[in-house]
Amino acid sequence: MDTIILGIESSCDDTSAAVIKNGYLLSNVVAGQSVHEAYGGVVPELASRAHQQNIVPVVHEALKRAGVRKEELSGVAFTRGPGLMGSLLVGVSFAKGLARSLGIPLLDVNHLTGHVLAHFIKTEGEEADLPTYPFLCLLVSGGNSQIILVKAYNDMEILGQTIDDAAGEAIDKCSKVMGLGYPGGPIIDKLARQGNPKAYTFSKPHIPDLNYSFSGLKTSFLYSLRDWLKDDPDFIKHHKEDLAASLEATVVEILMDKLRKAAQQYNIKEVAVAGGVSANNGLRNAFREHADKYGWKIFIPKFSYTTDNAAMIAITGYFKYLNKEFCSIDAPAYSRVTLK
Repeated sequence: MDTIILGIESSCDDTSAAVIKNGYLLSNVVAGQSVHEAYGGVVPELASRAHQQNIVPVVHEALKRAGVRKEELSGVAFTRGPGLMGSLLVGVSFAKGLARSLGIPLLDVNHLTGHVLAHFIKTEGEEADLPTYPFLCLLVSGGNSQIILVKAYNDMEILGQTIDDAAGEAIDKCSKVMGLGYPGGPIIDKLARQGNPKAYTFSKPHIPDLNYSFSGLKTSFLYSLRDWLKDDPDFIKHHKEDLAASLEATVVEILMDKLRKAAQQYNIKEVAVAGGVSANNGLRNAFREHADKYGWKIFIPKFSYTTDNAAMIAITGYFKYLNKEFCSIDAPAYSRVTLK
């Protein structure tokens, strides 16, 4: 009998639904929200309202593209947290209502776990090269920078994480100060390809163990920029490519330094990257360079799996369904947590 899982993701500003059948992805639909660009960041109230408008048509489209009737679903997987509470409640409530109406199990998914397990998404007709346990995963996004030892789909240990700003958060803030717009990650990435990564030097943290810190880099960038603007009010206009390239290179160097130490310390050669910042060109190139230099077997996700999407929620739900890890109908959403 087929196992068909509907995944629902609504943790921030993307409404997404996906369908996975017997471990293979049939559809993955994402509706973004451009309304936040004018505010330089996600406005929680506007995000939750947009989710309410998008959830029904997005789920309908995902089922349609998959060629699956809702009555054929085996279970409904949903992002329970972490995320914006108002946004989460839309997806959680919809998932509970749909599962109850169909009499099928609920499968609650940790958003961060979903990012890690995105590496196990398979599609028909494509050769899948999947990680084997244990492996390391660098999870980097706007809100998280973590090195995770993945022992099984339901057994993950955080070896190191940021003690203040995350990598993506620091990039977004620097982009905003430069007047480049939001979200800053893709903008900085595009400009960096045209600039000199060695043009400017910014401070790097000296944090013990495998933890990260990006607040010092952000502050160094901002103070340096202030001084340069005093001498040349058009400094950003004339040097934005070199600024972006130097900023990106510094972030990547900080990330890879600790990841390299973790790989050596735990003697692991299989290394993955996940989260929104994993779409960054500089970070992807650094992974390839480390694979050549240190003999790593690397796993870099498709661009469609780097940002928030329901495919990663559906595959995690699929694993939980096979292990009968079902969720109670009264399970609440949660806004803050690390890994579960």
